[in-house]
Amino acid sequence: MRLHLILLFLLIAINTQAQSWQKTNEGAKVTVDNIAIEIAFFNPSTVRIIKSPSDSSFTQKSLSVIATAQKIKLVSTQLNNILTVKSEDMVVKCNLVSGVISFYNKAGTVILNEKENSASFKPFNDAGSNTFTVEQAYVLDKDEAIYGLGQQQRGKMIQRNLTLNMVQGNTDDYVPFFLSAKGYGLFWDNYSPTVFTDNAQGTSFRSEVGDCIDYYFMTGSNADGVISCMRNLTGKAPMFPLWTYGFFQSKERYKSQDELVGVVKKYRQLQVPLDGIIQDWQYWGSNYLWNAMDFLNEEFPDSKKMVNDIHDLNAHVTISIWNSFGPQTKQYRELDSIKALMNFNTWPQSGSTLWPPKRDYPSGVRVYDPFNPVARDVYWKYLSKMHGLGIDGWWMDSSEPDHLDFKPSDMDNKTYLGSFRKVRNAFPLMTVGGVYTHQRAVDSSKRVFILTRSAFAGQQRYGANTWSGDVTASWNTLRNQVSAGLNFSLTGIPYWNSDIGGFFLNNFRKKLDDPEYRELYVRWLEFGTFCPMMRSHGADAPREIYQFGKKGDRSYDAIEKYIRLRYSLLPYIYSASWDVTANNSSMMRALVMDFAHDKNALDINDQFMFGKSVMVSPVTNAMYVKPVANGRDTSMAEDFSSVKTKETYLPAGAVWYDFWTGEKFAGGKKVMKETPLDIIPLYIKAGSILPIGPQVQFATEKKWESLDMRIYPGADGKFVLYEDENDNYNYEKGMYSTISFDWNDKKKLLTIEDRKGMFPGMLQSRKFNIVIVSNNKAGSENSFTPSDKSITYTGKKVMLKF
Repeated sequence: MRLHLILLFLLIAINTQAQSWQKTNEGAKVTVDNIAIEIAFFNPSTVRIIKSPSDSSFTQKSLSVIATAQKIKLVSTQLNNILTVKSEDMVVKCNLVSGVISFYNKAGTVILNEKENSASFKPFNDAGSNTFTVEQAYVLDKDEAIYGLGQQQRGKMIQRNLTLNMVQGNTDDYVPFFLSAKGYGLFWDNYSPTVFTDNAQGTSFRSEVGDCIDYYFMTGSNADGVISCMRNLTGKAPMFPLWTYGFFQSKERYKSQDELVGVVKKYRQLQVPLDGIIQDWQYWGSNYLWNAMDFLNEEFPDSKKMVNDIHDLNAHVTISIWNSFGPQTKQYRELDSIKALMNFNTWPQSGSTLWPPKRDYPSGVRVYDPFNPVARDVYWKYLSKMHGLGIDGWWMDSSEPDHLDFKPSDMDNKTYLGSFRKVRNAFPLMTVGGVYTHQRAVDSSKRVFILTRSAFAGQQRYGANTWSGDVTASWNTLRNQVSAGLNFSLTGIPYWNSDIGGFFLNNFRKKLDDPEYRELYVRWLEFGTFCPMMRSHGADAPREIYQFGKKGDRSYDAIEKYIRLRYSLLPYIYSASWDVTANNSSMMRALVMDFAHDKNALDINDQFMFGKSVMVSPVTNAMYVKPVANGRDTSMAEDFSSVKTKETYLPAGAVWYDFWTGEKFAGGKKVMKETPLDIIPLYIKAGSILPIGPQVQFATEKKWESLDMRIYPGADGKFVLYEDENDNYNYEKGMYSTISFDWNDKKKLLTIEDRKGMFPGMLQSRKFNIVIVSNNKAGSENSFTPSDKSITYTGKKVMLKF
């Protein structure tokens, strides 16, 4: 009898601990130990988890998430103390006693668990506002590979066993999102300074300010599926114009309009392709006129003529703009009148343009508040005059923004949305978004193109390409760019690049006269050929091709070769960009995206796929220099006495072809490739159909009337050739065409399907030259042996047997 009473009391105790729950349209709400928990499905594969103290009240509106919850079929049940909410793609379980959330795939296998008792709300006074420091931890598998978290210059591919202090900086762009090789992603939706920690105790996010814990869990069958979820949540990536995939030349800085236009003229005289020229800072004059968005420097006397001259040379100009203003600018006065300027030290700190800065003559430059919609209007009001000049793109520098001589009280600055601390990391999202939305509102004839130094979740929807900041040139830095760009792309933001050659040359005393630097620059440019943007830029020495010699010189010839290779790949690149826009794909692809099944590929930090066909293995160490004693000094000298090699891993599950020779390799092993200065290892996956475009001086010089189509046999394959008007937003109205190429490897049959769609100026007839690649039948980057078959294609289905 006594035993029965004890059991009865235990059952009563357990049942009273278990909390009641409420069914909602999106999932469920429950309160456990004074913590309110909401499970809200946005769609079958994405769920939002919100936790807060049950006695708190707040309004939580995301800056990153623009999707709204869909009405979907959910099944909610309770068994013992476990609440289960099931969609067609996943299962979420909440322990009604502990409050722990667990995520399962539709097969019922657990994917991720919260760590027990890890939800934390510590009271925090945020510049007079009572809120919390919030934290949540998770339990990952011991050997689970995760990626993303933005861009870090650490050289790590897998983001485990580390601590990241996530505050946007010059060379570190943080996005609190990670993607697991298990096929899920987690987005921590908070904009305040955040610490990400992964160690033996767990994996956690801790944000300095938050009214609640707010995160999204999403599941996909692979990395592409997870990134698609993230884009569906935070915004699709629009198309860039075709010219932005050509070659850009820049430096810090062109000091007159004659110098700027002269660079374009020189490229045209040398017949080296070029599409973009970039004007860096101080075209506005003194630092007291910082970012006036006007050509007030006397060396730029006729800005309209400058822009017209560049356009007449069939090139495009991008201009530097900042997120701060000097005290003598019109913007400063107008923004100050609405209290939309913040007070902390930023760049430049001196009003003088002399170097080093004269700090006793402070510039008075202040950062503006992009969280204020009126401030964003003011920003565009003045920038619109530059738009009216015909400027083609915006280089939004210091979009973190620069924050010098940091003091904790700086974070108490008031923004339109609360303290600067509360919204710090979303600064780039808001300032870039302000320019994009304003330009889209007034002009559909020219696609928005923004080059920016920082980013946050959702920024892909704003026509922006992020670069890796003012990095210092070294071989280690070059190597670290690979993993930095790949992890950045794995947050769902597909467009990234770096300063080819590195911004600062501090490590090279002789600058361009240093043979090791010339080798580094060439290798960096080879890597840049296979980034979403190919842009040469830096301080301390000019980087134009003619600074590296003349035709016949090793460095010059290698640079020209890869610029030309970039242009020959434009049909492939532009089609890949359509795949990004239409299908949420990624252009620069970590190996986990296509080879998650191959554990040997998951942590490789110096290889990647460019599009879904081309494996790129950049050379990231010096090969052709040797030290030479010169008295007390030791310098480097060129040494091309022997050809060096690089080892590349070819993932299992595919057959591979050497791009340069056509030699075939089985996957799942390492191969060696000779790497003279003008060769980096490139391998094409079997089943690929690779279009090679015409040789041009600029991207739109020739229509793609005759394309060489290389077929790499050994697997079935498909390629979709995308074409439109190359600029404007008519593609959003369906004004574009696609042509699908399907290769049946067993039958050796190529089917070119009916063309779908149309647009003004579309080619009605064209030539396709088909080559079945094999050993010694791949040729160079520009041409190869005569085609196996050439056909005239008029838009109707064609079947070719080989």
